[in-house]
Amino acid sequence: MPARTHTLPHPATTGAGVDSRLPWWALALPVLAFVALLLLIRNPADAQAAGGDPTIPQLLRHARELLAL
Repeated sequence: MPARTHTLPHPATTGAGVDSRLPWWALALPVLAFVALLLLIRNPADAQAAGGDPTIPQLLRHARELLAL
């Protein structure tokens, strides 16, 4: 029984028709997050400490109300 010959796959094309551009939000979202964090670092006096503020329970309550609709 003769051995089967293996054919080599075609070489990849060099960029012909390949779209490697990013969508606009792929750059805008990290830039927006970086700017927001930079503004928080520049003015730490505006930051408030969490001293007994029930943020997590309030957030869970809002999520429960949204899911109940």
